[in-house]
Order: sequence, then structure tokens, then C-alpha cells
Amino acid sequence: MLRKLLLAAAIFVLPASANAASRVWISEYGVLSATNSGGVPAQAAALPALAMQSTLDLSGGTAQTSSAFGSTTRYIRVICEIQCAIRGDGTAATSSAVLLPALSPEYFGVQGGSTISVIAAP
Repeated sequence: MLRKLLLAAAIFVLPASANAASRVWISEYGVLSATNSGGVPAQAAALPALAMQSTLDLSGGTAQTSSAFGSTTRYIRVICEIQCAIRGDGTAATSSAVLLPALSPEYFGVQGGSTISVIAAP
């Protein structure tokens, strides 16, 4: 009986975990934030973000493309729940593109109107 209960629990937990573990968040920013000491720009994102894009889901195994960035967006923050690879040249990402480790936010300079493509790269 215990085995049946454990199996039933695994059936409900595993699909949810698999789907939750392959998301990508993209935030858009326009300027670097000023520090309190002299107003010198810091290497930090200014909050609030200009835009928070819809989360990309990489669970299907194919490259996903972001929405076009806003006209005032100058850099983006990307964080993936799994190791992924990205491209920003208008072509679909492959596993040999720029590699991002899981749960390590990365910032990239971009031009307004451009997009990035992301794919899981285990």
C-alpha cells in the first residue's frame, strides 16, 4: 500500500517539477542605476524594470524566441532555471550558442526592437 501511495505522489509531483524547471525570465532595462555616492552609474539594474516579458518555457526541447524589446530598452537580464544557450542575432539558438548556467542571472546589451532566442542546453 505504501508503494502505491508513493507512486501516486510521484505521478503528481514529477510533471509539475519538470515543467517548473525549464522557465526563462527576461527583464528589460534602459539605464544603469545611480549610486548614493555622487550619482555615478553603478553596474546594477535600475528598478523597476521597463518591462517583464512573458516567461519562456523550454520544456518542449525547441528554441523559444522572446518578444521584441521596447524602443528604450538598452540591456536585458536573463535567468534560466536550467542550463540554456542564447542567441541575439535573429537566428534560432542551438546548444552551441552562448551558454548560461542554471539560476545565474546574466545581463546583455541589446537594441530596441531586437529579440533573443533561448534553448535548453543540458
